[in-house]
Amino acid sequence: MTTLRIALVHSFYASAQPSGENEAVLDQARALRAAGHEVAVVAARTDELARRRLYPVRAAATVASGRGRTPVADLLAFAPDVVHVHNLFPNFGRAWVRGWDGPLVATLHNYRPLCAGATLYRGGSPCSSCLDGDRWAGVRHGCYRDSRAATVPLAWANRRGPAADPLLGRADRLVLLSELSRRTYLGAGIAAERTALIPNFVDDPATGDPVAPTGRWVFAGRLTAEKGALDLLRRWPAGVPLDIVGDGELLDRARSLAPPSVRFLGRLDRTELRRRLPSWLGLVFPSRCLEGAPLVQLEALAAGLPILAFEGSSVAESVRADGTGAVVSWDEPLPPALSHAAARFPGLRAHCRRVFEDSYTERTWLRSTEGLYREVLGVSPPAGR
Repeated sequence: MTTLRIALVHSFYASAQPSGENEAVLDQARALRAAGHEVAVVAARTDELARRRLYPVRAAATVASGRGRTPVADLLAFAPDVVHVHNLFPNFGRAWVRGWDGPLVATLHNYRPLCAGATLYRGGSPCSSCLDGDRWAGVRHGCYRDSRAATVPLAWANRRGPAADPLLGRADRLVLLSELSRRTYLGAGIAAERTALIPNFVDDPATGDPVAPTGRWVFAGRLTAEKGALDLLRRWPAGVPLDIVGDGELLDRARSLAPPSVRFLGRLDRTELRRRLPSWLGLVFPSRCLEGAPLVQLEALAAGLPILAFEGSSVAESVRADGTGAVVSWDEPLPPALSHAAARFPGLRAHCRRVFEDSYTERTWLRSTEGLYREVLGVSPPAGR
């Protein structure tokens, strides 16, 4: 494809809370550069901005009004062929997109335009109250950071529903990461022809020294309510080995619920986690929210690691569709499900690896994304491609 000038716009979340969105943006910038494109990452970084005086007030005002810090000056200086917005919350305003004259694509990594908490989850199960028209439900329940006050700017910004969201209305194409996410946004009123389903990718792991198999299961994620770790530990059979990789506000509670066969390994950096993944029996994914497309799912497949997913998330749908593990409901007994999976999963490793190679590599993502850029630019693909 002809070399393009591509601007990725992203408000980076604080590093204290590891973010798959941050990682995905950096991965995509690297992949596009490696393909020969000129790429500028136009960033606002919470780690830097949060040190400034009155930052919480300024961020809240930007979220509520849609005005404030904008990337426009940097974009004009770079003069991109395509602007690709990943995240504007909470450090960029949204109003600027209406006046941007040029192709604009946006990836919807989460459900923030539909939900103050960005997860469509509350109190142990999926929640669509705000999406269904009760615009202030998030405030009543304190859905953002368990705080009514902190939720007000988000509820105000979303008060007129998805149709009034500047980014949803202006983007030439909206990228969704999973079929479940796509269906959810279509249900919110987004026209199908304005969407593109392009899953994330992860690097193909470098071949290193083999890691000895442990025969243990692994959960890897934030220890927060929507990720389901507490619900998993309440059901986890005594004597079945499980490793918990991650940290979060519910760590102490998780430790109190865990039987002696559960080990807490803390937070592992991405490289170390990927090195160890082949050693586990399978990835347990108990998320209670819909999810977008968590990178840990793709990293497991790249390592040839099958997934035991609980019903209700995009990962469960993917596992069922691709045959990359097993899906269990929250109502069924867990011990027999684990026993059955433990017997099947070693034979699924090669298949999981093939699914990764077919669907979640950098090459596959790049082909789809370059095609999307050609589409919004009105450029036909070169002959023979």
